[in-house]
This record gives sequence, structure tokens and C-alpha cells, in this order.
Amino acid sequence: MEAVARLRNYPSSPRKMRLLADLIRGKDVEVALNILKFNPKHPSKPLEKLLLSAIANWREKNQGERVEDAKLYVKTIFVDGGRTLKRLRPAPQGRAYRIRKRSNHVTIVVDSALAAQPQASTPSASTTETVSEQTAS
Repeated sequence: MEAVARLRNYPSSPRKMRLLADLIRGKDVEVALNILKFNPKHPSKPLEKLLLSAIANWREKNQGERVEDAKLYVKTIFVDGGRTLKRLRPAPQGRAYRIRKRSNHVTIVVDSALAAQPQASTPSASTTETVSEQTAS
């Protein structure tokens, strides 16, 4: 069962946040937390807190299960652009340059690797008969 956590209106450029999101996409949660903990980029701290929040949400949904046994991984993470604050900066000859202070929204989904793997089923009898009939002729 998957769990979702969202970070809304974080005052950082979506482009900068996507650099970190690409580092942890598809990784095991312990590995992703270590990557974020030791990354020097500024948005790594809020992204680490968001991942911890997603893990806590998963624990709340799956009472009685341990995170270590479930082998959680970052199933999906995406960064969308948020609200842009527009500011004016004085420029030469009476003009003004526009400064765009961007923000972003981050959505992270964690899931159990055990739930993602389908059960290996044995081939049905009709499939086995068809294959053996084709090889006999």
C-alpha cells in the first residue's frame, strides 16, 4: 500500500528542486534519506523532511508492519511549479526589470517493494498443452 506526502509553496525554483528529486527517484528510502542528508544543496533539508513524512504516513496506513520488512522505496516523486511572486528592480533610464521569485510543489509517493512484485504463477494447463501440441507437429 502506498503513502503520499506533499510539500506546497516551497520558495525555491522548481528546476533546483528537480535536481534533487531525480537523485532519489526509485531508490530505497534508507538510501534516499542518506543521499538527502549529505547533499549540500539548500532544498535537500525540506525534501528529507517530506520523505520522513511520507514514511510516517505509510506507517499510519499499515499499522503493525515494520518499514524494514516492507522494503519501502520512492515510487514516484515530481515537482510542479507553484506561485510566482513578481517583483520590480530599478534599472537604468527609468526602466524596471522584473524579478520572478518562484516556488514549487513537491509530491512524493512511497510504496512497499513487496507489494509491487506480482506473485509468480504457474502456467495454466491450456498453455502447456498448446505448446506441447505445437512442438509435436
